[in-house]
Amino acid sequence: MSAKGRGYADLHDHLQRLRERGLLVEIDRPIDKDAEMHPLVRWQYVGGIEEHERKAFLFTNVVNAKGRRYAFPVVVGAYAGNREIYGVGMNAPLDEVQQRWDRAIANPVPPVVVDGSAPCQEVVITGADLQGEGKGLDALPIPVSTPGFDGAPTLTATNVVTKDPDTGIHNHGTYRAGLKAPDRMVVRMATRVGGAGGYRHYQKHQQRGDKTMPVAIVLGAPPCAAFVAPMKLPIDLDEMGVAGGVAGAPIRVVKAKTVDLMVPADAEIVIEGLIDTETVEPEGPFGESHGHVALEQFNMPMRVTAITHRKNAIVASYISQVTPSESSAIKRVSYEPMFLSHLRNTLGIKGVKRVTLHERMTALRRMAIVTVEQGTPRSEVWRALYGVTAFKADCGKICIAVNDDIDPDNSDALFWAMAFRMNPVEDIQILKHRSGGHGPEREHETDQEDSTLLIDATAKEILPPFALPKREYMERSRGIWEELGLPKLRPQSPWFGTASGDWLPVWDAGGKRAAEGDYLENGRISAKAARSGLKPESSHRPDRKD
Repeated sequence: MSAKGRGYADLHDHLQRLRERGLLVEIDRPIDKDAEMHPLVRWQYVGGIEEHERKAFLFTNVVNAKGRRYAFPVVVGAYAGNREIYGVGMNAPLDEVQQRWDRAIANPVPPVVVDGSAPCQEVVITGADLQGEGKGLDALPIPVSTPGFDGAPTLTATNVVTKDPDTGIHNHGTYRAGLKAPDRMVVRMATRVGGAGGYRHYQKHQQRGDKTMPVAIVLGAPPCAAFVAPMKLPIDLDEMGVAGGVAGAPIRVVKAKTVDLMVPADAEIVIEGLIDTETVEPEGPFGESHGHVALEQFNMPMRVTAITHRKNAIVASYISQVTPSESSAIKRVSYEPMFLSHLRNTLGIKGVKRVTLHERMTALRRMAIVTVEQGTPRSEVWRALYGVTAFKADCGKICIAVNDDIDPDNSDALFWAMAFRMNPVEDIQILKHRSGGHGPEREHETDQEDSTLLIDATAKEILPPFALPKREYMERSRGIWEELGLPKLRPQSPWFGTASGDWLPVWDAGGKRAAEGDYLENGRISAKAARSGLKPESSHRPDRKD
């Protein structure tokens, strides 16, 4: 069925759109999924490649470290290798993403049940076919995410489907699952404040005395369905309904073969099974987004009861670990507009122009930068800082307010704002009782509470322009740079100055004359001002009157 026929793209349609836009790298040579695949894609995040130059990678000749070949291709970075890829998946320009999410959450479109055959169930594997090397999970080319540290190939690009045993409402979450045997893996569901809906279902099953919890792990969901899994949506909201709202059409779902759950009918692969609620099993180590390796811990063992897939299935994997990464890009594109909407629409702080969640190495959760208009009342700046740090339990440990002349993605610009616009005794507050959030385990800690740092690094008065040449002179000289064949430029904001702030038209005209070689005329003008009798102490500001 075509994307047009069902109303939304599946993963195959999505890859074709990426291919047409030049956003897909297709690699046909043998690639080792255990030692080469993720490191190869990782280079576009640590190799100085600009965000807009990143791509999705489709590997069509996959082997393992022992040389065994797999029947399935693997795609990495297909959902959010960069923001443009995410926008293609949303079928919307990036500046419309927030409106699309707001509309979908407010007006979900309930899924529709497929009664007959579903693409994700073209092949059904059960029983003895799940046992033995090269069968079951071991037949799937699941990459090792952090070679040298991870203890197993791990499912990452997941929609882990569970169901509230009381209400029947399904939850989709993105949780990792480490392979243990052809028919067994261990699932890690977040247990921190504001964490996994699936973990709440697990607790309910334990409270009811259930020995197992049904689960289905979806790989390669249609983008509109995949994007809801890492979102922090309201508890007990039907997430496939939200996905339908995003798509503008109902998501097709089908009943799983061996567990009582509904799964996306147009997914690539579905792994069905039962999670043991009475025992736990070691899982990990696994490289985490907080920048450290998560050490081996006891997590939820899952016995596989069936694997179903398309005949031409593709295994999807997220590039995660140290940010920036694909998983952080998915969250950032959706989280930042959500924070902005909260400040502007819920709290009514009109001076807020942007919220930026710092991504590189800090995993979005720890640092938030609020951009406010010049002249925003101090009380509103602080209300914005309080609002952004309180919006989510695990986000906003360090919150900085800046004006819109500061690029929030440039850490040097942030340091510059703090160095010249922030008085520590007046512009810093520390708040107690913050959730510890997502971070490396610390054995010596008994109290997991953290604290919050708020910094007002906005300009408290109108300041002169930034001391860089105007744009036209920088662009003119860039042409000469490129003509000379000098190293490729990667401009970092700010790379030119503007005639704004504490700046007069007379000075603007003087700067233009100097750049055109007419500085002597400026000297004649200043001599005339001297003869007019201005006092020395006011000579630096001829517009001031004593």
